[in-house]
Amino acid sequence: MKGRITSVLLAGVMAVSLTACGGSGSAGQKTAEKTGGQGKMANELTVWCWDPAFNIYAMEEAAKIYQKDHPDFKLNVVETPTDTITTKLATAVTSKNLDALPDIMLIQDGTFQKNVISFPEAFMDLTDSGIDFSMFAQGKTAYSVVEGKHYGVPFDNGAAIAAYRTDVLEEAGYTIDDFTDITWRQYQALGDDILAKTGKPLLSCTSGDGDVLRIMLQSTGGSLFDKEGNPSMVGNDKLKKAMEAYASLVKNGVLVEVNKWDQYVGTITTGTVAGVMNGCWIMGSIQTAEDQSGKWAITNVPKLEGVDGATNYANQGGSSWAVAASSKNPELATDFLAKTFGGSTELYETILPKSGALAAYLPAADSKVYSEPQAFFGGKPVYAQITEFASKVPSYNPGVYYAEANQALMTAMTNVLAGADIDAEIKTAEDTVKFAMGK
Repeated sequence: MKGRITSVLLAGVMAVSLTACGGSGSAGQKTAEKTGGQGKMANELTVWCWDPAFNIYAMEEAAKIYQKDHPDFKLNVVETPTDTITTKLATAVTSKNLDALPDIMLIQDGTFQKNVISFPEAFMDLTDSGIDFSMFAQGKTAYSVVEGKHYGVPFDNGAAIAAYRTDVLEEAGYTIDDFTDITWRQYQALGDDILAKTGKPLLSCTSGDGDVLRIMLQSTGGSLFDKEGNPSMVGNDKLKKAMEAYASLVKNGVLVEVNKWDQYVGTITTGTVAGVMNGCWIMGSIQTAEDQSGKWAITNVPKLEGVDGATNYANQGGSSWAVAASSKNPELATDFLAKTFGGSTELYETILPKSGALAAYLPAADSKVYSEPQAFFGGKPVYAQITEFASKVPSYNPGVYYAEANQALMTAMTNVLAGADIDAEIKTAEDTVKFAMGK
């Protein structure tokens, strides 16, 4: 399988522009070549990651905390877009030049397993590194586990939230409590009533992205793949029930699909819809509507009825840190991660106010900063609440061909919404993924 995956990945990434993501790729590449794994001091590490206001900021703050006990420690952070990291991984492996890789790199959760299986020689097994993975939400760590071994240290918390405009709920005679610990059937009944009374749909999403559908499926612990990594869509009761629930929401007008991301955010900030459901990172977009401060509240997501393992919790999005197997300072790299992202509540307290980066590190939920009331969300300690949600997310198998399966699933969902037979579309989706896998 490895050869097939590598060829597919390499073909794709070579087509990606190295100047993607705001043009930072080209500059990042040049810097990386100068600050790669060669010639570093024993107390120095190089990291590749993207987004100065989020990931890079968090890594730089982590270095400051580590330097308190290791004053000679030096960290070189190289801004590198996620697509460029994948390209460089493929190039380093195929050219047998693993020394070109940094000590630590950030990998998106949805592609983590595929990268490890495609390029196993590039990733360090962190299982016995001293990092306590039990301190993270199980649903989060599952993304970077391959054959029972840990290859990633979780960073940002992607726990799913359901957020609602409390003023709209009140207009229809409801409170946030009416939406807590409910099922999707109850959600639709509430949505039907609110739509009739206020004219506002409860929910919106971007057509073809599948965020809501993935939340539905993952909240059950369900997957599009079996334990052996084979596509498992046909006969998958959890998947079919999720698709049926999604289709019913759209049919009744409770869920409105839009074409682009900015349109999706616009439905939230202009008050077109009465609620939002996504990874907790969506709170940043919600809070751009400053005139809505105090009018929002959050709770957990609905669960599917009649499904084994169904919960009111899911994860949507996020990234994790990986250590390159070629690192010249592997012990330093693992110790740094263990004492910062994997062991420092102080770090998560520091980065939260400025970046909004919620921890997947469970002890942070007991932090004073996480427990502070947030005026925008009705004065509730929402950060502690979300971290608690994360602790209840069921383990989930994203599968190596996560991206291909999601694309095939959303094509099927679009066809079902247009009137196609759901079982036939599920079969077509599975066949599409099998073809991508060379089966």
